[in-house]
Amino acid sequence: MVKGSIKLSKYQPLWEYVANKNAYPLKLNFDEIFSIIGFPIDHSFLTCKKEAADFGFAVIKISMKGKTVLFDRL
Repeated sequence: MVKGSIKLSKYQPLWEYVANKNAYPLKLNFDEIFSIIGFPIDHSFLTCKKEAADFGFAVIKISMKGKTVLFDRL
């Protein structure tokens, strides 16, 4: 998707959701993420996670075993 000259990420709804939370660190499971973005996270998440910094937080840990993602403020 392109809005003007800014390319929007498919994970933008997740970044906005996490940025609007006040409790950090924030842990979301894969099902919660699915309900926010409407599709399961995939390997592209690994390269897109750096976009989180534009919203003031970072992806700290992705647990495939626990099926969770941990976010924290920068």
